[in-house]
Amino acid sequence: QEQLVESGGGTVQAGESLRLSCAASGLTFSRCAMGWFRQAPGKEREFVAAISWMGGSTSYTDSVKGRFTISRDNAKNTVYLQMNSLKPEDTAVYYCALDPRQFSWRGNNYSSRDFKYWGQGTQVTVSS
Repeated sequence: QEQLVESGGGTVQAGESLRLSCAASGLTFSRCAMGWFRQAPGKEREFVAAISWMGGSTSYTDSVKGRFTISRDNAKNTVYLQMNSLKPEDTAVYYCALDPRQFSWRGNNYSSRDFKYWGQGTQVTVSS
């Protein structure tokens, strides 16, 4: 069964850190780019970060550059999002997603349409 399961969300104060994890099963994880997206109440889902199939290339939205780091462990079929110096505006439901096009990398040009498989989301709340 094809599945992505996120974990690691929670409530923190501004300036603190969280690490999100996303475990994949039933998918060709190691051949596919992975992404993180987020959706705040009343807003559209937005791209946060992406990582290529071997982890050698990454891309980020400008608002998280220097604070968030995406990484992956193909042996564990898991992708991570390390979030440091969190701000109240980072509050959202965070989703991981898999681009099913094997050995493909779109760099800074990813949108939600590029990803076919999605996790259920994990809530991140940052209080001021």
